[in-house]
Amino acid sequence: MVQITKDTIIGDILDIAPETAPLFLSIGMHCLGCPSSRGETVEQACMVHGVDVDALLAELNKMTTGAAQ
Repeated sequence: MVQITKDTIIGDILDIAPETAPLFLSIGMHCLGCPSSRGETVEQACMVHGVDVDALLAELNKMTTGAAQ
């Protein structure tokens, strides 16, 4: 599985790891199907939603690493 960084596009994450959608939803990112949100980077989305980017990256990478095993 690919390493998710602050520059990774949310749409790309959802395409390769759709199981991450509930995590995005749980932190207030409710418009995952909107074209603008799918084109945002993790860092941009965190800035808009007031979320700690490092904490979200840790969770995303933990989820996707676990999914690959």
